[in-house]
Amino acid sequence: MEKCSMCPRACGAERTNEKSGYCGVGMEFKVARAALHMWEEPCISGKNGSGTVFFSGCNLGCCYCQNAAISRGQSGKDISAERLVEIFFELKQRGAHNINLVTPTHYALALVPVLEQVKKQGLDLPIVYNCGGYESVDTLKQLDGLVDIYMPDFKYWSNLLALRYSKAADYKSVAQAAIAEMVRQRGACRFDKEGMMTSGVLVRHMVLPGAYADAKRILGYLYKTYGNNIYMSIMSQYTPIGTPKYAALAERISDAEYAAILDYAAAIGIENAFVQEGEAALESFIPSFDNSGV
Repeated sequence: MEKCSMCPRACGAERTNEKSGYCGVGMEFKVARAALHMWEEPCISGKNGSGTVFFSGCNLGCCYCQNAAISRGQSGKDISAERLVEIFFELKQRGAHNINLVTPTHYALALVPVLEQVKKQGLDLPIVYNCGGYESVDTLKQLDGLVDIYMPDFKYWSNLLALRYSKAADYKSVAQAAIAEMVRQRGACRFDKEGMMTSGVLVRHMVLPGAYADAKRILGYLYKTYGNNIYMSIMSQYTPIGTPKYAALAERISDAEYAAILDYAAAIGIENAFVQEGEAALESFIPSFDNSGV
């Protein structure tokens, strides 16, 4: 992690216990929650819950982040690789369907020996890499054979929106390359007899207020490029937190806007997709980052 180039920011930070990179964290794994989580897609959460490990820090830092309590690197507990291994097995013992690494990008290379070790020790749960989509292809290649399910976001098509909201003007091209590498590694999605995903790529897009055109272009691109080889999750849960920096982000998307996006998805032939209904945008869907299970 010296002169860090793990993610596309390639900020060159010397990440030590005293210093951090753009992601806001240093050398040690920093985790804010490790628990069974029921609020993922049905093929991830299932009946028992997904064994989620929420890492502190983030290489994107979106201005509207719903997990800002940890994404800025301020909350969480520093733990060793050995403790992380223990957490994985504790989650399995509690009945987790998988091990879900949430925002792992800035720890990706440090996770390689951890994942190698738990597999040698007999962990037989799928490993989920749950990320923002802003990934280095070179780093992803180091995870080949260690990650079973990739669950990236595809946040923006517009370079302007990506720059404005996440200071990442190159987001679209980076996410396209990253998802291509993920699909190369895992191929078409596979499920067990109970409908739980065991391998593949599930791409999430959270529809943002005023970004209807972006949503259409992203969904169209994904379906044209990958067809039914991937699953998509079209999310309506955007929730304004505090006083948004940009006026466009001050309101939730309307039911009519979301319905129009789903109509578009159906019209172009998308079938392998999850959608959100009802009160998915309530803040209660954001867990408490209180170091539970850490």
